[in-house]
Amino acid sequence: MEDFTANPLDHGWVTRGDASLFRWNSSSGKLAVTWDSSTANSYFARPLGSVISDQHDFGVTFDLLLEDFQAGINPAKPNPFQLAAGFVRLEHAVSPSFARGSGADAPNLVEFSFFPDPGGTWIWGPSLMATMIDWTGTNWSSGGFAPLGLTVNEVFRITLSYTAADRTLRTTLTRGGILYGPVADAQLGSEFRGFQVDHFAICSYSDAGQDPFYSGSIIAHGQIDNISIALPLVLIGRLDQGVWQATFSSKADVAYYLERTTDWATWVAVAGPVTGNGGELSVTDPNPPADQAFYRVRAGGQ
Repeated sequence: MEDFTANPLDHGWVTRGDASLFRWNSSSGKLAVTWDSSTANSYFARPLGSVISDQHDFGVTFDLLLEDFQAGINPAKPNPFQLAAGFVRLEHAVSPSFARGSGADAPNLVEFSFFPDPGGTWIWGPSLMATMIDWTGTNWSSGGFAPLGLTVNEVFRITLSYTAADRTLRTTLTRGGILYGPVADAQLGSEFRGFQVDHFAICSYSDAGQDPFYSGSIIAHGQIDNISIALPLVLIGRLDQGVWQATFSSKADVAYYLERTTDWATWVAVAGPVTGNGGELSVTDPNPPADQAFYRVRAGGQ
């Protein structure tokens, strides 16, 4: 959960690219954001604590209030371009080769985007998009489109929810508490190679790298608030020089125990309590059995 009552940079959030595009407003308790496609790719991001893939269920809900926006702000790039927020693999998103507008150079994305109507010769109006892009950058989800636009000075509550069982990303919007939309579901096809993401990010993308015939641009200002991220408990175990180590995504101030069994009848605590830090946490069994054992991580209690 993030409600911006305290400086987010003091508890895990990071900036990449142009940090001036993101400003914590201490008086209002909101994050002021500028989406400016004339600048380099820029992100205000929160680590998830582990790598999340298309094999996991996860999601996010956040409030978005736009104060103003203008698509096609650059006469040389008069078409729509997006403002976005979603899940990224940050090491890829900050790469010099990452180009959101090229259609093939933005791997590992699960995001919500708004493309305003630039007017002029553009006849298709605004659009909302929920998109997933695989690790190759060349395979995209299908669907996830709505011929709708956001409005200024109104709070939209936006929810993205991905379920691995049916490989579907569902998007829900409300405006002033009333359902807005719908936005069609986005689904992964048979050619999709999978994604891996490790940060939630508010994304101001550069408009570089686009096909000149279709190129667009944007400038927009708004506020983000009340972010709630839902994640699975991802558990990774490995044997390292005779020591069993379990690594998982933790919640702050929750006590965790590493437990072991050899017969599925009796579980023994071999480590803990270890207090969660809100990110990735590791616990170890320094003396694992020579034959075999099974492990689990338990949260809370004695």
